[in-house]
Amino acid sequence: MRRNTSITLLSAGHACVDLYQGAVASLVPFFVAERAYSYAAVSGIVLAASLLSSVAQPLFGILTDRRSMPWLLPASTLLGGLGIALSGVSGSYGLTLVFVAVSGVGVAAYHPESARVARLASGGSHRGMGWFSLGGNLGFAVAPLLVTAVVTAGGLRLTPLLVLPALVGAVLCLPVLRALERQRETAGDSAGTAVAAAQDDKASFVKLSLAVVCRSIVFIGLSTFISLLGKERMGGSTAAGTAALFVLYLGGAVGSVLGGALAERWGRVTVARWSYLLTVGCVAGVVFVPGPAFYVCVALTSAGLYVPFSLQVTLGQDYLPSRVGTASGITLGLTVSIGGLVSPLIGGLADATSLRSALAPLVLMPVLSWFLFRTLPEPEPTVPQPVGTAR
Repeated sequence: MRRNTSITLLSAGHACVDLYQGAVASLVPFFVAERAYSYAAVSGIVLAASLLSSVAQPLFGILTDRRSMPWLLPASTLLGGLGIALSGVSGSYGLTLVFVAVSGVGVAAYHPESARVARLASGGSHRGMGWFSLGGNLGFAVAPLLVTAVVTAGGLRLTPLLVLPALVGAVLCLPVLRALERQRETAGDSAGTAVAAAQDDKASFVKLSLAVVCRSIVFIGLSTFISLLGKERMGGSTAAGTAALFVLYLGGAVGSVLGGALAERWGRVTVARWSYLLTVGCVAGVVFVPGPAFYVCVALTSAGLYVPFSLQVTLGQDYLPSRVGTASGITLGLTVSIGGLVSPLIGGLADATSLRSALAPLVLMPVLSWFLFRTLPEPEPTVPQPVGTAR
């Protein structure tokens, strides 16, 4: 199978999985409207999706460092979809938390192995990883549109229809996994020697992880409340809130592809550092700029936060070349999901003051990411192991 075809299929499958991450935030306005949940209550739903995911992704990463588990891609896709599909069936708050947590586990299981498979399929190309990340961003972007279309048609009881993208995503990854298995059988066991010879840079990996945590706090904080902020900013229109969430996710699609292209020329660390610095003013615009210009600031913020996204994944793999799955699990999972742990604090502060006041501290997070990237070296790219190689 041609490399471009493999990346296209993996990107489409990634879109199907990350649609369910975006679906959690997309369901927030409907939980508020249909069940009268408070800001703190809907923050708890986001937390439920993030908490198990934050713990589980590094564990799945450790497992995939010991033994390749390509079957995780279709299985975890189905699990992620099933949890969201069931989240609107029961009016019980407790069961809703359980179902979104199940979806979070599915998402957690998907990302470490998929990141390794995608880097192998792309041949280590920054552009290829950018296109793989693009799929996830498109999934996020489609989520508010799909959720709004389904739930508006018949309320939360129609959420079982949201399992359909999971079925599609599970099927799309199968040809890629078969092709990479054939490649592994042809290559034998020699492909792992380049990774084994490389040295881990744990100090740089820790700094990178802290930078990703800061990014996560901004992005998940905004994705949780941007629809409510947009509704508030534009005079109470639910459509305005949905549009704000769509713009937030769509801007990330542009940022992912742009980040890979820029890194080919100037390097991953340099591109990420400048992106975070420019994003500071954009986040301030989201919080404070009135009127339709709010949407421009949302788009610029999203692009700025996603330019470094795929670059951080490969940087983590190159800082820990002997533990590629663990590195992917942390940069895609633990550090990203920590932002969900902060969401209840933002929700509680918003209930006590105002949504704008609660979101204002997010402006500081890109500053911290920029500062941490100033201390990072540009590592030499490592060669990923073929799927199925024993560890």
